[in-house]
Amino acid sequence: MQPDAIYAVCGFNDIPSRQAMGFHLIVVDDDGNHRPWSIIVVRWGKKVLGYVNKCPHNSVNLDWERNQFLDPYGIRLMCGKHGSTFELGTGRCVEGPCKGRALTPIAVTVLDGDICVGGVRLVEDDAAQNE
Repeated sequence: MQPDAIYAVCGFNDIPSRQAMGFHLIVVDDDGNHRPWSIIVVRWGKKVLGYVNKCPHNSVNLDWERNQFLDPYGIRLMCGKHGSTFELGTGRCVEGPCKGRALTPIAVTVLDGDICVGGVRLVEDDAAQNE
């Protein structure tokens, strides 16, 4: 497996515009260990953005319910635990306990109609290939 491989996470149209979706993946570190990697993918029109699903305030996942990442106005990511809000385009916290800090960005791109992540090694689900 190449370190510069990219992995399809979902179809581009699986995430409606102006929405965010969470994915629980398994990353392989340099020592070959597997660890959970929870990410958020935001689609805004034709643009996709990705962040690690971890609030910089206290390392909890942002979603208070499955795939509930946006503030009540639908314009910022929001931590469901303490209400910190983050700019969609930068991940920078603009309100709340972690103001001035930021979410960790991840490399996402659209390729052949799929939203893909790169810059990591993931455990691939062989079950889907064996069907």
